[in-house]
Amino acid sequence: MSEGFDCVSCKETLYGRKYIQVDEGPFCIPCYDSRFANTCDECKELIGHDCRELYYEDRHYHEGCFRCFRCDRSLADEPFTCQGEELLCNDCYCREFSSQCIACQQIVMPGSRKLEYNGKTWHEHCFLCSSCQQPIGAHSFIPDQQDHFCVPCYESKFAPRCTHCKKSLTKGGVTYRDEPWHKECFVCTSCRVPLAGQHFTSQDDQPYCVKCFGNLYAKKCSACTKPITGFGGGKYVSFEDRHWHHNCFSCSRCATSLVGKGFIPENDEILCRDCASSDL
Repeated sequence: MSEGFDCVSCKETLYGRKYIQVDEGPFCIPCYDSRFANTCDECKELIGHDCRELYYEDRHYHEGCFRCFRCDRSLADEPFTCQGEELLCNDCYCREFSSQCIACQQIVMPGSRKLEYNGKTWHEHCFLCSSCQQPIGAHSFIPDQQDHFCVPCYESKFAPRCTHCKKSLTKGGVTYRDEPWHKECFVCTSCRVPLAGQHFTSQDDQPYCVKCFGNLYAKKCSACTKPITGFGGGKYVSFEDRHWHHNCFSCSRCATSLVGKGFIPENDEILCRDCASSDL
């Protein structure tokens, strides 16, 4: 008499029936599915041994149940995204969650190159200079109300031009007599030293450093012969056609300061009253 060949679970004979052999022994198909098959997360039915099973994040699906939550498209061989508990095809995800390009009104696909500015999104190739219409890409740009300009176009159209060299001022600069200058262009008319951030004055509307102005145009002290510029709070005294620094205005004999005091001119000298009276 032949040895029995039964399902290890239900003990029914397997002669003439399909079965699946595992380490524990042979199982008839119903017992195998009941014991080993996973449950579909969508329809809650067992995924039989002869079904194509799809697996995603500890969840199992029949091939026919693995579908987009929005459009019901099969995701078996399609890219997809999980949003919360919902599986979405790429198209549905983009329509619902991806940004829309403000220029072409098309979806900016995940992973594609884009530019975001002021709460708006562009495809990189759609973000164009409002003047030359060339893509700005990752280069610097300058916004002007609703427009965006590449730096060369903005400088050409809007940036002020240096009074000296006539080139655009893109940053910094100096304003002199309501006219813009590059810092490096705003120099002393005589010695060409830069005047930005320095004391300077003007003669006939031309800027001069303090030293050059003193040498060229300032009054000269009758005592020390140095220029009297008035810069730095310096004060001076004038009498007839002569001028003195405050600290140089003193008696020619005794060197007593005459600032605020009476004095006696005598030829090229100025004398205090004591020295003048001694000559009488």
